Amino acid sequence: MITSRKKSILSLAIVASLLLSMFSASVSAADPKKEQEAKNAAKGSIQSYVQDMQPGWNLGNTLDATGIDETTWGNPRVTKELIEQIAAQGYKSIRIPITWDQHIGDAPTYTIEQAYMNRVQEVVDWALDADLYVMINIHHDSWLWVSHMEKKHDEVLARYQATWTQIADRFKDHSNKLMFESINEPRFTDGGTEDRAKQNEMLYELLTSFHKIVRESGGKNAVRPLVLPTRETNPSQEDLDVLYNTIVKLNDPNLIATVHFYGFWPFSVNIAGYYKFEKDTTKDIVTTFDNVSNTFVAKGIPVILGEYGLLGFDKNTNTIEQGEKLKFFEFLTNTLREKKVTSMLWDNGQHFNRTTYKWSDEELINIMKAGWSGRSSTAESDIIYLAKGAEIQDAKVNLNLNGNQLTGIVTNGQKLKQGEDFVLNGEELVLKSSLLTKLTTVGNLGVNAVLSVQFNNGPDWKLKLTVNDKPVLHNAEGTTEAFAIPTNFNGNRVATMEATYAAGGNAGPQDWTSFKEYDNTFSPSFMTDEIKLLPDFFKDVKDGEVILKFHFWSGEIVTYTITKRGDNIVGKTS
Repeated sequence: MITSRKKSILSLAIVASLLLSMFSASVSAADPKKEQEAKNAAKGSIQSYVQDMQPGWNLGNTLDATGIDETTWGNPRVTKELIEQIAAQGYKSIRIPITWDQHIGDAPTYTIEQAYMNRVQEVVDWALDADLYVMINIHHDSWLWVSHMEKKHDEVLARYQATWTQIADRFKDHSNKLMFESINEPRFTDGGTEDRAKQNEMLYELLTSFHKIVRESGGKNAVRPLVLPTRETNPSQEDLDVLYNTIVKLNDPNLIATVHFYGFWPFSVNIAGYYKFEKDTTKDIVTTFDNVSNTFVAKGIPVILGEYGLLGFDKNTNTIEQGEKLKFFEFLTNTLREKKVTSMLWDNGQHFNRTTYKWSDEELINIMKAGWSGRSSTAESDIIYLAKGAEIQDAKVNLNLNGNQLTGIVTNGQKLKQGEDFVLNGEELVLKSSLLTKLTTVGNLGVNAVLSVQFNNGPDWKLKLTVNDKPVLHNAEGTTEAFAIPTNFNGNRVATMEATYAAGGNAGPQDWTSFKEYDNTFSPSFMTDEIKLLPDFFKDVKDGEVILKFHFWSGEIVTYTITKRGDNIVGKTS
């Protein structure tokens, strides 16, 4: 068997866990106090193990792809260099999601293709060689076939057990820096049940059988760290409590809890008017990880946030405006650090380019990296709008210093003068009208200058000085499959769109709100000067007249009317 060639020495945390586990087994049953002390010490060592994994990264949409190989979802074949580049970026752990479904043979043996198992091991070994902690799992199988467990109980359980029996055997002699995650986002709704108790009963059966298979498979699997999820990897308190009870029953010091987090849903996809990082989104982060910490970490059970990000990223990483996005991740990473939750960024290729090894958004990764060790400073916005032709006044921007100090402001390589170009009153930054006038003398619509606000900790906060005029939308015709509104943005950016029927009531999908989902129902294109209304919007629009209101970050609101007759759409300026 090929094992990690460069790193064969276990981390101190794992050595401690091994010794403590052996000690616990040797304690006389007549001395339960000493046995409990040994178990408590072992729990401390697994917490150190999980803390040493921070930060982590997901190799998403690759080995978890459901096609014939790892490239079928658009990412290139994994190379050793990619893994080494991830380690060079400062990541200490890697989660390798794996879908086994299309590589599993028929009953009764459910044999995994040898070539596929070899490929999984090759990638695992590269990660161990790079001195990364490694997590492997059963991934999209959760919805492909495990979700049918209620109706096909024996078949699903046999296939699941056979899969883990083979995985456990293949990797039983690997370094304990490799851990097993029982299943990704386990769900059981395809059986027809909405009964959570029934779903948790099936999850308990999977988790306990997984635990038994791995622990009895020999080698280092006797004490290998095992990662157990909540139902659907949901961080709701009810699901946290159920998993906690399962872990207590298993009475194993090398167990780790896992949940996923993609933010407060309306903000994470930009719907219902939640296009700003505000109190509801903040409260959701605080409540979620207070619950996670109180349920697990405070009781000696470590937690890995196996995936995190924003749901809107699946459509476009610009679904959430840049400054609002940065504030979200700054606050989240700080909260996770405070709560001692190890986090693993979900990356399906939209963040770290798999061939150029460059980040698609340097500002985003820099603020996340800074969050690994401290807080960064942000501001209420990253755009300062100046209306074309209007008299320029001082601009006030409220900073969120987060305990840091402003050290300077730079634009075009020139450091601005405090007192002359700007003033700081507590956390209120005042940019003088004389400075703004000087930087916008050309008066071109759009970004005229970028001010880098610098602090003693964390990355700069970029303020984009933008000249804007009222946006203009033009008449258009099209169909429900292809309709676009020609638009002169005039330096503006779209924040959100409302849709209501002229006769009354909200139009389009999710009609509990007039504010529609960004990049799902509408999509601005600044490259082609148009706003597209997408087919998913029209699927839930009745024939007749619909009033659209486009809200722009400058504060401008432009009304536009569309009329739907069957598949035909006519749009007119209001």
